[in-house]
Amino acid sequence: MLKHYIRIALRNLGRQKVLTFINISGLSIGLACFSLILLFAVNEFSYDRFRANAEHIFRVDAIYTRDDGSQIGDAGLFTPLGPAMKKEFPDVIEAVRHSSSGKHIVRVDGKVFRQSMSFADPKYLSVFSFPLLAGKDDALREPGNIVLTRSRALQLFGAWDVVGKTISVKMDTSWKVFTVAAVAEDIPANSNVSFDILGSYDYLLANSSRQEAADNWHQTYGDNTYVLLRPDSRLMNEPGRLLQFRLRHYPEEAADYRAKKKTTATFALHSLRELHTLTNMDEGPGRTTDPKNIWILLAIAGGIVLIASINFTTLAIARSARRAKEVGVRRVVGGLKRQLIVQFLTESVLLSVLSTILGCLLAYTLLPWFSQLAGRELNFSFSRFPELIWMLCGLTLLVGLLAGSYPALVLSGFNPVDVLKTKIRLGGSNLFTRSLVTLQFVLSIGLIIGTIIILRQVSFMRHKDLGLIKENTIVVDGSDANKAESYLLFRQLLQSDRQIKGITASAVGLGEGQGEMGSMFDFDGKKATVILYPVDAHFIPVMGVQLLAGRNFDPAITADTVSSMIVNEALVKNTLGLTPPEAIGLRCKAGRDGYRTIIGVTKNFNFEPLNREVRAQAFMIDAQFTPNHYFVRLAGGDPTRAIADISGAWKKIAPEIPLRYSFLDENLDRFYKSEARWGSIVACAGGISIFLACLGLFGLAALAAANRVKEIGIRKILGASTVEIVRLLTGGFLRLVLLSSLIASPMAWLVMNRWLRDFAYRIDIGWMVFVLTAGVALFIAFVTIGLQAMRSARANPVGNLRTE
Repeated sequence: MLKHYIRIALRNLGRQKVLTFINISGLSIGLACFSLILLFAVNEFSYDRFRANAEHIFRVDAIYTRDDGSQIGDAGLFTPLGPAMKKEFPDVIEAVRHSSSGKHIVRVDGKVFRQSMSFADPKYLSVFSFPLLAGKDDALREPGNIVLTRSRALQLFGAWDVVGKTISVKMDTSWKVFTVAAVAEDIPANSNVSFDILGSYDYLLANSSRQEAADNWHQTYGDNTYVLLRPDSRLMNEPGRLLQFRLRHYPEEAADYRAKKKTTATFALHSLRELHTLTNMDEGPGRTTDPKNIWILLAIAGGIVLIASINFTTLAIARSARRAKEVGVRRVVGGLKRQLIVQFLTESVLLSVLSTILGCLLAYTLLPWFSQLAGRELNFSFSRFPELIWMLCGLTLLVGLLAGSYPALVLSGFNPVDVLKTKIRLGGSNLFTRSLVTLQFVLSIGLIIGTIIILRQVSFMRHKDLGLIKENTIVVDGSDANKAESYLLFRQLLQSDRQIKGITASAVGLGEGQGEMGSMFDFDGKKATVILYPVDAHFIPVMGVQLLAGRNFDPAITADTVSSMIVNEALVKNTLGLTPPEAIGLRCKAGRDGYRTIIGVTKNFNFEPLNREVRAQAFMIDAQFTPNHYFVRLAGGDPTRAIADISGAWKKIAPEIPLRYSFLDENLDRFYKSEARWGSIVACAGGISIFLACLGLFGLAALAAANRVKEIGIRKILGASTVEIVRLLTGGFLRLVLLSSLIASPMAWLVMNRWLRDFAYRIDIGWMVFVLTAGVALFIAFVTIGLQAMRSARANPVGNLRTE
């Protein structure tokens, strides 16, 4: 029987090729869009679930409570934290530290590469169960050993079995030789912990300034600390024990706690699997994903599938309008109502299955483009994401049954006598179909409004005055040069160049991924974490940062290189509660670096994304200043000649190292690539939803014209013009679109206003965006319906009168 139903379904679908094509193509596009967004969501929620100990691995984070009661976390903590956790908590089986050292110059067999390198404790490989292709889990036991991933080994040596071979890495100003002790399988993209070249943390402690930080609880280098807990441990849910642990190592905080019975800082344990979706962590843009945004994307995908399903239903009604007599004949010859229902549901599910197959093929074709748009390495792997199978199968069946249920129930319920007497018509203007059209355009118009607001916010962030000169400023990566000596020579070679207006340097860059150094400052009992920027004396004027009070650094004054600093307005107002002039001369204790005196206060400038307020910031000249980033401000115009001069100067100071430079405005613009990607995805979804909604309108317009064909013929004979008939057929639908705009606008305003609250600096939502969106929707709907109406209006009225 099922085979018979499928044969009839294919025959009926073949008779109405245009409507069938529109039906399948619309649902295929909707399902393809849903599949891609579903894959993205599953990928985001499945970070590190493949690790054997994922449920028992936690990262130790510092949690700080602000004055307004909100909390922010910091993952880059202190060197002695891990060993202290393992020593003082029986729950901790193992504690490991991971330090990202940035990119280094690597030399292998005379070839030079630039690779990311990080360092970790010897137990790191076993705690995270990295699969090894060669070597053992204790490969980092020796300080001179390193571990490569398969891809990095192939890149450096041309083969992956390279245990025992050596590479040279430029560390600071000298070359260090490391031995490959293990090769790990490539780490999946959806992992919070990864590496390319991994060295031993013991080497880091023994061969750099980190040795001084081994017992320093106030100086942070941004290292992450992870602990492996016993399966029965509840330490992650015992904030009191973690607070007491912190107070034991911060006596000054313990004194405040005893006096006030509260503290503004503590430690917390966050599960490895939830790290990617933590929103209160200060980890920089792009490192985490707000789960709220993922659920919004899933809601958008669901809305698109709903729109496609509505089209499926309305077009099924339009397609079935011509089958009323078929139903009547089948009922007369003995066909049962349930058989007719099964027949129509079979056709609907068959169309849904075909649409799903085509949708998956379309999604697979678009996957590279979508991966680039989403900024993720995505692939349709049913072994990695088995939930995709039952989700897509369930959705296919659900869409088929829901979309085919209405026409099946309506058509199977016709009285065969009335059908054969041609007294039955499927109305295209009933409450059900009108509600479907309204819902379609509510969703579509809401997406378009959201898209416009997101794109406006991104544009606002990209073009806002940040408080410093970012245009025509080149940033040269000097981390691999000979530090201070190289910078002084570089500056001397270029300072007389007419194409260059100024040169300065900093130990920390500006922009995404440039890192930062924080330290705890004590201002007469008021403690605050301050972002440190070791700079040279020219940084403030060259970068165009405005001084509100005090003066700039003077190299001729010895104290400026030892005990002076310049702070920003946020530190003075928010932390100290003073005005800029009142802060001049104030002394503070900067960690273990001794006391410093504030000699200047700058106006705030945004060195971080605009979704956060400017934080406390301090500039200082250090006697051991190591300039890692050279900022070269150009005169403007074509930078080609200036870049050539910079390249020539670089070859003189570091001939063996290739020049790496970028433009400051592009570095800062990367802060907003997440919002730009988000806007692009929503824009694509909005465009698809409008397209699918118009397909639904086309089907309803065809249905309305089919039901009113005799009326149109009579009106034409009585002298009605084409314009009048077009107005007759389009008026009702355009009113529905206008109603949809009135419903969607306040809903979209509420959602987007809430989204904008996450930004410290944001646009105002004006009324024009709603008027513009409504106008565009009405125009698109009019064109869609008008084409079908024009075709009906120009038809021969004699032929129309003969149709019934």
